[in-house]
Amino acid sequence: MLLDTGHQGQERMRIESFYEKDTGTWTYLLADPGEGVAAVIDPVWEFDPVSGQAGEGFIRQALDAAVAMDCRIEWILETHAHADHLSAANWLKQQTGARIACGRGIQDVQRTFAPVFNLPPPTATGGPFDRLLDEGDELQLGSLTIRVMDTPGHTGDSITYLVGDAAFIGDTLFSPAFGTARCDFPGGDAGQLYDSIRKLYRLPRETRLFLCHDYPEAGGEPVRDITVEESMQSNIHLSAETSREDFVAMRTQRDGQLGLPRLILPSLQVNILGGAAPPADCNGISYLRIPFNRSFKDLIEGEPK
Repeated sequence: MLLDTGHQGQERMRIESFYEKDTGTWTYLLADPGEGVAAVIDPVWEFDPVSGQAGEGFIRQALDAAVAMDCRIEWILETHAHADHLSAANWLKQQTGARIACGRGIQDVQRTFAPVFNLPPPTATGGPFDRLLDEGDELQLGSLTIRVMDTPGHTGDSITYLVGDAAFIGDTLFSPAFGTARCDFPGGDAGQLYDSIRKLYRLPRETRLFLCHDYPEAGGEPVRDITVEESMQSNIHLSAETSREDFVAMRTQRDGQLGLPRLILPSLQVNILGGAAPPADCNGISYLRIPFNRSFKDLIEGEPK
């Protein structure tokens, strides 16, 4: 658990980070202790696919840290609809009354995946998310102003949250040694990802890019943040010198060799609902669905068996 002090006039900003080892995911608590308010970014809900049990032990660390700072959690911020872990946004909302926000592109994600799992049609407003965000939108968190930047490519709904010298970038970039995220999910686009990363590279070179994931080798420490300068100099997939053509070719070839994430089926069912369980069946129990003997690609494209 790490605690940072903000820079560049952001002395009141505090960032506390939590690493969930099973999915290699970072969750962040962004706080203004002076005003007694905080936001949680990309909260993880632990999930055991064998038993079907979800646990709040990990995300409770962020809640406890907010309590220790005497901060009220006002916002729960998602950078995108994750396909590799379940979001704890709904659990946090129930505990705190905070509002859940994400990029407006979540509506396209909902329209794509609700039919795959035979879920009710999505609402016209993107519910159960409380606010849909667009490029240039701002959220006030005490004395801190959080600005929204569209950064699609990994997914169509990916956004970045900018505050002070910090940028919470979701899966737009990984650590320099790991490169960039896949772009072969519906709504993903390697060319868009290239453009989004170039957009990040136009930020001040000292800007800290807070990652959503890292996957260290056994015994290694996960990388939490890098500067724009560090990524431009040494990212193995997209440095300052990488052309759009070369990146798209590399990403397309690499994505064609990747299998599906281990938790993609349960994750998408929960995450398009803002971290809530799917609607209960007539017996009052919620079920996560695994399509039997059907390819994920065919289900998305609506192909008959």
